[in-house]
Formats: sequence, structure tokens, C-alpha cells
Amino acid sequence: MSADTRAHGPTATSETVTATPAGIRLDLEVIADLVAPHSRVLDIGCGDGALLQLMQTRRQVDGRGVELSQAGVNECVARGLSVIQGDADRDLVHYPDDAFDYVILSQTIQATHNPKVVLSELLRIGQRAIVSFPNFGHWTIRYAVGLRGRMPVTRNLAHAWYETPNIHFCTIRDFVALADELGATVETAIAINATGQKMGMKMPWWFWNLFGQQAVFVLRR
Repeated sequence: MSADTRAHGPTATSETVTATPAGIRLDLEVIADLVAPHSRVLDIGCGDGALLQLMQTRRQVDGRGVELSQAGVNECVARGLSVIQGDADRDLVHYPDDAFDYVILSQTIQATHNPKVVLSELLRIGQRAIVSFPNFGHWTIRYAVGLRGRMPVTRNLAHAWYETPNIHFCTIRDFVALADELGATVETAIAINATGQKMGMKMPWWFWNLFGQQAVFVLRR
């Protein structure tokens, strides 16, 4: 199990997110536990392959990956993973319908040029899509914008506005609205707060939107 906690995505967001004691990002731990054993999985923006390796070890999946950076691809290949170089914004159209049981996009949708199209492609390619992202509706971000009048720099959004690779910030409620617009069903949803605790779907959306620093959604058509 790798101790690398770098950003996991095709456009390398490099945002710092909560990690487990073992050094694996908490959202990756959550995602791995949501995937059924022996599934066919495509990890879009697989970074250095930490999630793919975790799923292969813990869930014995048949995993494939797509990563934009050559350095990331090289690291994945060095781990013995099946990964090709590609771009989430351009290359998903080449995959056939229902090619995988799960298609995963972790901490990356906010860095894509057209999140709606990318999410639609994920739902077409996979029986289920798993998406994790930082929540721009968290109270610390509202405080920074509303009271300080500044774009936030937080643990989960570690870059200043002029250097961040993230171009489409969204809140949890924004993502839910997008899923509804695409006709997707939210099968499972988990919000993660500042202390790393998970909040299940019994909590109302407004509570998630205020206190969840990041979220993980499992969607199906």
C-alpha cells in the first residue's frame, strides 16, 4: 500500500485532502470499499495508481487506468498496473457503452473543462460512476468569501486563485442537481467532514453542504 498522498486526477489538482494513518487519501479508502469484489473498473485520472493498487489488493478488481501525465503513467506501470495516457475531456468517447462495472473519477471533476459531458460519459461507459470532489459549499469557504472577501485557501483547496488547476468549483448541492439533470440515480453518497468522519445519506443535503469538506457519490443510470 503506497504512502503517496499526491493528487489523484488527470489534471493533477495537487489539492491536499484528508489521509488515513496508512497515508492513503480518505476518499480513496471510501471508494475502494464501495467497489464490489472482482469488478471491472476504469479509474479516470488515476495519478500514480494508488487507488488502482488498493482496489486490486483489497477487492481483487480487474482494473484499468487513464492518466494525463506521462510521469503518472510511468509510476503506474512501475507498480505493474494497466494504465494508458489519456485525457478525461477528450478520450472517453472512444470507450463503448457498459464497458466497465465502475468508472471512477476522484478529486478531478472540478478540473475538467466540461464536467457535465465528462459525468455523462462516465455513466455511459460504466454500470456505475463513482465521483469524489471537494465541496465548495463548506462553511470555511463561505466564511473566507463572505466575511473576508477573499477566495479561500484551505487544507482541501490548497492553491491560491491565480494558480489553482481547478476551474469548475461546485458544492454538494450543485453536484446533486447535475446528477438529477442527467437523469442519474444517487445510489450511495458519503460526505467527509474536517475530522475525517463520514456522514451518511440520512443527513439532509443542507447539513452536508455546510459541514462536508469533500463528498463521494455512487451514481447509476
